[in-house]
Amino acid sequence: MTVQALQWTGDALKVLDQRQLPEKIIYDEYSDAAGVTEAIASMRVRGAPAIGIAAAYGVVLSVMRHYSAGADSWRQQVAADIDKLAHSRPTAVNLFWALDRMKAVLNQPQADPLAAALACAEKIHADDIAANHAMGELGADILTGAKGIMTHCNAGALATGGYGTALGVIRSVYRRRPVSVYAGETRPWLQGARLTVWELAQDGIPATLIADSAAAWLMKSGAIDWIVVGADRIAANGDAANKIGTYSLAVLARQHGVKLMVAAPTSTIDWSIENGSNIEIEQRNPNELLAPCYIKDDSLVSAWNPVFDVTPAELISAIVTERGIVLNPSEHGVGSLKHADK
Repeated sequence: MTVQALQWTGDALKVLDQRQLPEKIIYDEYSDAAGVTEAIASMRVRGAPAIGIAAAYGVVLSVMRHYSAGADSWRQQVAADIDKLAHSRPTAVNLFWALDRMKAVLNQPQADPLAAALACAEKIHADDIAANHAMGELGADILTGAKGIMTHCNAGALATGGYGTALGVIRSVYRRRPVSVYAGETRPWLQGARLTVWELAQDGIPATLIADSAAAWLMKSGAIDWIVVGADRIAANGDAANKIGTYSLAVLARQHGVKLMVAAPTSTIDWSIENGSNIEIEQRNPNELLAPCYIKDDSLVSAWNPVFDVTPAELISAIVTERGIVLNPSEHGVGSLKHADK
């Protein structure tokens, strides 16, 4: 795999600082859970699956530091680190799913808690890559005959353990036959402009970048027939939270007869919430949007900076996971995936 967002060294986690791509390729190395927490909160690592994987390795680093040091209170110290990791980002359910798996392993009697924690984290990482390849092929089956595909944000190897969710589908399509790929710039962090087109170029896949505001005109031109995106949380009824701007693309797609696919692992499905109204939407610092001249106490200019929105199931044509596909999820939700063969 050309692109790796995360690299486990055996005693540290190397994180590709995605804030500096594509100008610089810099890996920061973390040897404790506090560092991994900061890497997630600061968006050095981003994308729901990658966040979950990073958090799992963060727990390993915590066990390594506290259990290996022989502290009698190592369980309490690890629990405190897990709590800090859980508060690093609020929307990506994979974060909490991964931490729950790590806690379950550590709550069992273990002859070697460190070895057990590491095995769990490595399995989460490996399973994610396998899931991406599986959903890539399933999604490609649906996109047979598509003449153009648009994607939003970055749901590729940079956002996962490797290969990608939405970009995994696009990679699998492109392996079968060339297809026109369009990427929205994805403001305000420009994940499309900085990350997606760069990542596709690393794999030799041509991509056309468009301004976010050009999406409707692109659809009207007839250049695309599918939009493929990832997700940070999917409710039981099929409502899906993804990067801000996805909802508007879904509305535009319906107007222009373009279909919308959400590609995400089943770890992204939050079975505890009935619909998207229960998904917490992260609000990031307004300063990410404001020009420096407006960042002052007496400024009359403020900013609203939600980083996700929720697309209702009725605007989604297909949800693709490693366990299978749900077509038109507004009809039945995603319950069929809960007990599907893993």
